[in-house]
Amino acid sequence: MTADPSGRLPAAYFAPGSSSFTEFLQAYAPTLMPDSTHAPSSVQVDAPHGTTIVSLSYNGGVLVAGDRRATMGNLIASHTMKKVFLTDDYSSVGIAGTAGVAIEMVRLFQVELEHYEKIEGDRLSLQGKANRLASMIRGNLGMAIQGLAVVPLFAGFDLDTGKGRMFSYDVTGGCYEEHQYHSVGSGSLFARGALKKLWRSGMSQDDAVRVIVEALYDAADDDSATGGPDPGRRIWPNVAILDAEGSRFVTDVEIEAVVETVVRARREGEAHR
Repeated sequence: MTADPSGRLPAAYFAPGSSSFTEFLQAYAPTLMPDSTHAPSSVQVDAPHGTTIVSLSYNGGVLVAGDRRATMGNLIASHTMKKVFLTDDYSSVGIAGTAGVAIEMVRLFQVELEHYEKIEGDRLSLQGKANRLASMIRGNLGMAIQGLAVVPLFAGFDLDTGKGRMFSYDVTGGCYEEHQYHSVGSGSLFARGALKKLWRSGMSQDDAVRVIVEALYDAADDDSATGGPDPGRRIWPNVAILDAEGSRFVTDVEIEAVVETVVRARREGEAHR
C-alpha cells in the first residue's frame, strides 16, 4: 500500500468496507498476503514442521496443548518452538504443518479477530471464528499442494452456550467440530490413543492438564518428531486454557509439577512390573 506523503494514513483506511481484515489486505496490498508467494512447482521446499497438537474438553472449558519440537526432514530444527497461540480473549489455536506459513497465518488470524471487534463493536461468535480460519486455510491451498500445508487445531470457549468447543481442519479448509478430544500432527495417532484411554466426562481442569501431559508423553514415546516434556533442559509443553474466565497459558511451574507427578507414577509402575 502506497504511503501518503503527508504522513497521514492512506485513504484506503477511511473507505467503508467489510469487517474482514483479510479482505481489506487482499484488496489494497495483496502482495502482503501469506499465500501471495509461490515457489516454482518443480522446487521442493524444505522447511521446519511443527508436530503434535492435542485438545480436550473438561468440566467448564477446553484445553489446547503442543509439544515444543520442530523437525526438518530427519533433523530436529528446534527444541523450543511455540506452537500454541492465544488468538483472542476466548480462543486459541495450535499449529501443525509448515511452521513459518502456520505462524504467519496465526498472526493474520489474530489481527482478523481484532479488526472485526473494532469494526463491529462486538466479538465474532466462536463458530464464526472457526469459519474465518477455514477460509484462510483454503486460501493457502496452492502452497499446501507444494508441500507447505498448515493443519491447525482451533478451540475456544463459546460464550453463547457456556461450553468449550474444538475444531479440526483439512488442507482444503474443511472445518469439523470435534467432541471430547482430538489431536493433529505426526504424533496424533499415539496421542489420541492416550486421550481415548484417559478422557472421562466431567473431569476437572487439573485432571485435564495431567491427561494432556500424558498424551504428549505417549506421543513422544513412539513418534520421533514429537518432543515430550524435557526435565533435563526444563522444556515443557505449552498448554492453553479456555473457559468462562478467558484464555490463558498454564505456567511452566505448574506444568513442571504435573510432569514430575506423571514421570514418578510411570517409574513406580515400571518398578512394580
